[in-house]
Amino acid sequence: MTFVEIAALIAAAAFALLVGFLVPVLIQVRKTVAESEQLLAKMNADLPPLVSELQAMSRNLNDLSSQARDGIEHAAVLLHAVGEVGESVQQVHNVVRGSSGTMLTKVASLVAGMKAATHVMRNRFGKKGEPHNGG
Repeated sequence: MTFVEIAALIAAAAFALLVGFLVPVLIQVRKTVAESEQLLAKMNADLPPLVSELQAMSRNLNDLSSQARDGIEHAAVLLHAVGEVGESVQQVHNVVRGSSGTMLTKVASLVAGMKAATHVMRNRFGKKGEPHNGG
């Protein structure tokens, strides 16, 4: 055998070995491609309804957010009105509390004045026979 024949024999053995390793790889690639085709077919069938459901859900979410916004606006108006009522009650409370001190002072002064006047009147009119002109 010549050197060329030995080289050709080595090349043929290497080629056979390469084919022996590539055949299982090619079979696996073929299975993978077939499964990918099935997956894409299923996705093509399932994806349009899913997109439709997502769009419907998005519309529902937009409607809910709009209703929530309206509700918040109404609640803000109500809370503002309640705040104004609270301020009015606070003002009335302050007036009553502030005037109650002066009112109590006035009532106490009036009662003291009436006591003094009653005392004087009793002293003047209570004693019979005495002059009533302060003398």
